[in-house]
Amino acid sequence: MGQPSSFSVRFWGVRGTVPVPGPSTLRYGGNTPCVEMRCGDQQLIFDAGTGIRALGRQVMAECRGCSAHVFLSHTHVDHINGFAFFKPAYHSGNRLKLWNGHLLRQGRRLHEVVGSLMQRPFFPVPFDIMHAQIGFEDFNAGDTLEPVPGVRMRTHFLPHPGGATGYRVEYDGRAACYVTDLEHTEGRLDEDVLRLIDGADLVIYDATFTDEEYVNYRGWGHSTWQEGVRLCQAAGARRLVTFHHEPDHCDAFLDGIAVQLEAAMPGSVVASEGLVIEL
Repeated sequence: MGQPSSFSVRFWGVRGTVPVPGPSTLRYGGNTPCVEMRCGDQQLIFDAGTGIRALGRQVMAECRGCSAHVFLSHTHVDHINGFAFFKPAYHSGNRLKLWNGHLLRQGRRLHEVVGSLMQRPFFPVPFDIMHAQIGFEDFNAGDTLEPVPGVRMRTHFLPHPGGATGYRVEYDGRAACYVTDLEHTEGRLDEDVLRLIDGADLVIYDATFTDEEYVNYRGWGHSTWQEGVRLCQAAGARRLVTFHHEPDHCDAFLDGIAVQLEAAMPGSVVASEGLVIEL
């Protein structure tokens, strides 16, 4: 048998809610969510928070005539506030496709929501200034997708205000899951999430709070790093990456979580900007 194809994950934005630049977030990063997966030569992008701006600069430096798919967990501001600054979208010859799985439940369409980002009085130029070929795909969370050859993607609806979508990317015998912006039920593991992450090689999970903090934030739509550990252990997932850090969790605070996480589930890590994981 030949060598497996390259399957890598790179983190461009790991913070939730709002960007937090400054000296207390230098090591883990202050940009809002953006994760890049490379399946062979195919590029998949998850969420378009402020981290997508730096990714766009790299894409433009690497090539012209690029093609990429952007999968949104949902359209709350912190997950889409970087798209208007994604340089590949402004250049003809580039092809982008944006996907979402929660808006149809609300009777909305993704092109309407994205277009509204670039309207006065909120933005100086309109959406049609983007000259790339941009497509939009609305699906229902729970559908199975095959966005590019060789990649199978299972999706599931996540409990979050307004709804969100979790993704399981399967490629060349390996699986990576992107499961962010969901609220767990205390004392009961989410059976749907367990099925989604079952036996996965990598799980990126919403760890906005700690269990100790969570009691003060019920109803906010987020989870904890400890719940991520419990889910991964029950599902037989190999490695957990905690993600969507609370804005007030400084580098020192996240260092403390990293120590506890390693003890609870060896090999797991706290997400930081620039982190690359090869599956």
